[in-house]
Amino acid sequence: MQIKKAIFPVAGLGTRFLPATKAQPKEMMPVVDKPLIQYAVEEAYAAGVREMIFVTGRHKRPIEDHFDMTFELEVALENANKTELLNVVRSVKPKDMECIYVRQAQALGLGHAVLCGQRLIGNEPFAVLLADDLMMGEPPVLAQMVEQYKEWRASILAVQEVPAEHTKRYGIVAGTLVNDRVMDVSKIVEKPSPEDAPSRWGVAGRYILTPGVFHEIATQPRGVGGEIQLTDGIAALLRREKVFAYRYEGRRYDCGSKEGFLQANVELALKHPELRDSFRQYLKELEF
Repeated sequence: MQIKKAIFPVAGLGTRFLPATKAQPKEMMPVVDKPLIQYAVEEAYAAGVREMIFVTGRHKRPIEDHFDMTFELEVALENANKTELLNVVRSVKPKDMECIYVRQAQALGLGHAVLCGQRLIGNEPFAVLLADDLMMGEPPVLAQMVEQYKEWRASILAVQEVPAEHTKRYGIVAGTLVNDRVMDVSKIVEKPSPEDAPSRWGVAGRYILTPGVFHEIATQPRGVGGEIQLTDGIAALLRREKVFAYRYEGRRYDCGSKEGFLQANVELALKHPELRDSFRQYLKELEF
């Protein structure tokens, strides 16, 4: 079955970037010339997803505006014969892409955010993308995962090997290696301490999930931090279904952290066709 729908949990408060996120969503913070959420949506679109479901909260209206038509801007660019800029504006939302918004009234955790999209997903497999995790791969990371889903017909979790001291930042999986990139998961634990971690394979911000996970999320108790954790829902799903972890090919930037956000801006600027040469020269001339 094709993956046609994706959930983007974007209701978070972005407290790690205050005061920048006091009046704007963290997902709208730009990396070079595009907001974080646009990178995630473009990745989903490249993987064949056409229905984008945004789980929003208060003060997230700029996300809706970004993917809406801006009639006055388009007319102004067209009248000024700025065709290239007009194409950039129109490319934000292709005509065959649908954007749907659902409100998460309370910030009760990632699992709860995913559950908010249940009625829109129905009985289909779906993707979950966390915009904080900017993923760059060739092919795009979610497209890689869709190919894995076609082979295994089960939930797929994007994972990467993390330092032992960082296991407490991730959901950590353990299981049996199928090949050098795929693990048949037998256990997943939310943010274990290094001494309790079952492995160093940490879940990154990309998931393909079967609809069975909704029942598990809805019936589970609150987990780490008093929140409804997606990891706990996946752990419960393991009792009934196969789940696979996929070590993706590509680079992840943790743009939920200031350091990761700055790294993404520098590295993507060095790859940008209009900026790379002059920006590289600028960096060489810096005195530290």
